[in-house]
Amino acid sequence: MTEPQVELEHPFSLDIDLDPSRWLEIPPRWDTVEWQDINVWARECAELFWRSYGQNPGESGIAFLAGTLRRFAEAFAPEPFDTRVLLRMWEPTAMPLQLFTMVKPAQGNREETLRFLLEVDDPDAIEPPVVEPFRTELLGEGLRSFRYLRQDHTHEVIAALRYAWRDEEVGADVVLWTATDDTAQVIRAAQDIDELAHRVSVAVWELAPENEEATEAKS
Repeated sequence: MTEPQVELEHPFSLDIDLDPSRWLEIPPRWDTVEWQDINVWARECAELFWRSYGQNPGESGIAFLAGTLRRFAEAFAPEPFDTRVLLRMWEPTAMPLQLFTMVKPAQGNREETLRFLLEVDDPDAIEPPVVEPFRTELLGEGLRSFRYLRQDHTHEVIAALRYAWRDEEVGADVVLWTATDDTAQVIRAAQDIDELAHRVSVAVWELAPENEEATEAKS
């Protein structure tokens, strides 16, 4: 895990053990060595993904996927250091699914906060969400919810899958979520998202004295 290149809002970040054959991370908006230009990033990722898929896409295939990745990055690339955005990738011609993760200092009553993070009282929900326990070894006891909602009071139906935990050891709340109008896509990705949730943990940064870099104390 790289050290932060920006001033941290909180001494937390997220560690995620990604399967690169399924997941691609969108770089944050602040400058990094890895991503100095969105077009370069999108093009290189498209070429690598097509290569790993074992097919020759031709220039049009690479350009199509690069354009798709660029649009997702423009729409969803995170700004705060405590937020990460992943794309569930399938075949190169299929639309990816965005997945968001965020960590914040724990606040308020645990049960109330987790239900708030799950948006269980969303007034736009078509029906009460399905809420169930979801435990991982790294984050402990949490909750998972699934609900359908109307988008901006229109007839468009959105499927939303959310997870929330409180890491009592480090005092942090973690939320992971996705939402899309392609309900079949959420169902298709649900098992992969469950598996990924078990690979999420909180990293705590030990803030060094002035003029010294922060170093990772725990992951």
